[in-house]
Amino acid sequence: MKIFPLTLVPANTRIDFMRFRHVFITVALLMLVGSFAVIGLKGFNFALDFTGGTAVNVRFENPVSVDEVRERLQDAEIENAQVQTYGSGNDLLIRVRAADDIAHIADNTELAQHVLDAATTADNPGQILSTESIGAQVSGDLRKNAIYAAIFVLVGFLLYISFRFEWKFAVVASITTLFDVIVVAGLFSLTGREFDLTVLAGLLSVMGFSINDTIVVFDRVRENFRGMRADPLEVFNRSINQTLSRTIITSLVFFLSVFALFLYGGGSLEGLALTQMLGAVVATASSILIACPLLTYGMLRVTKQDLLPKARDEEALARRP
Repeated sequence: MKIFPLTLVPANTRIDFMRFRHVFITVALLMLVGSFAVIGLKGFNFALDFTGGTAVNVRFENPVSVDEVRERLQDAEIENAQVQTYGSGNDLLIRVRAADDIAHIADNTELAQHVLDAATTADNPGQILSTESIGAQVSGDLRKNAIYAAIFVLVGFLLYISFRFEWKFAVVASITTLFDVIVVAGLFSLTGREFDLTVLAGLLSVMGFSINDTIVVFDRVRENFRGMRADPLEVFNRSINQTLSRTIITSLVFFLSVFALFLYGGGSLEGLALTQMLGAVVATASSILIACPLLTYGMLRVTKQDLLPKARDEEALARRP
């Protein structure tokens, strides 16, 4: 008995995805090139974590509006401040990135006092609870470690999938994962949203989500290549259709979870949630529309012969006592 009957994807779909594979790959290439161009020309709006600067914890006597404090800081010519609440509504964390517009304030104590004077009013005075500075050396190390983390994850995926499947699957999975990350990063660059450590964490989680979706499809491709007597394009189509419902439902649940985090997680988690939402959409599309079509081109073309030797090896290992 179905209490809540819900069908997102009809059973036994027979959508001919491979018929439009050239269109999908062309659109993906344009998106990838466009993302690289935007990142190269516009760059990222790096947060204090990557640029260096000062964080000031301020406690007000009465609850205060973040938007009003942000406007008062802009009026005081502090244009690069990030304001967010933490704890009670009386406490604010004001982060000021190192930039030319506050270069005349060299001392950390003087900068913190300047921020306090701009943020408070006579009706709602505040006091500094603490200050914290991040120097250029630390922020430079963070940027370098972020690149190392992304490379480490990609190499790990490449090695695992090469061992688990076949090198062609590993290369395509790495390409689609890189595509997802670059497109999401390009959207952040295009919109000018702040790029901080939470966004970086979101991009790394997008890589994991993307590779998981792709592996599910590839696993079905491998099974169908071994069990079906059909043209490779038909095998790819059948595999995508068989995993379509699972892919969409998983992605939808993930999207709704991070959407709730975006709505109610506060400003400190907004970047993480937004990155994961965008990543869920892009990764789902790439696993359905890009991953399998890439396995039909040039050196990456997969045939039945590519998988049969490994199948025989696995059967031999299974028979060993």
